[in-house]
Amino acid sequence: MSTLTHFDAHGQAHMVDVAAKAHTHRTAVATGRIEMLPATLALIESGTAKKGDVLGIARIAGIQAAKKTSDLVPLCHPLALTRVALDFAVVSEPAAVVCTATVETVGPTGVEMEALCAVQVALLTIYDMCKAVDRGMAITGVRVVEKHGGKSGSFVAQVPSR
Repeated sequence: MSTLTHFDAHGQAHMVDVAAKAHTHRTAVATGRIEMLPATLALIESGTAKKGDVLGIARIAGIQAAKKTSDLVPLCHPLALTRVALDFAVVSEPAAVVCTATVETVGPTGVEMEALCAVQVALLTIYDMCKAVDRGMAITGVRVVEKHGGKSGSFVAQVPSR
């Protein structure tokens, strides 16, 4: 098993030195879902939510979150992202919205945290916009499902079928 990289030899937290790492094309894909009442999902699909286009605003929020990840997660490096894309899928049974974020860069460190942050904030935005009609929504299953690039190569999660 590997050691944790965010601690120095004395056990103190530190930002990992990536100066000597190769600049490679790096991609990460994360996903998560927000489960809700069927009536809430119908509001989202119809575009009649009181606060406006829920998924459109959640997409912008997720993009902004990916760009601000290093401001939120203390030991993350600020990255020059080359692409952030969010996709939403509506699931009718059980009623849910699935968010998938794809984040890319060319640099010395990966973008898994940026993809995770994008998904979380997009789903939180959906919650915020719909909480007036459904406070019981639940955000679940947030995880990295793919990662490519860098010394460690590729990772593709074994996603259980639903």
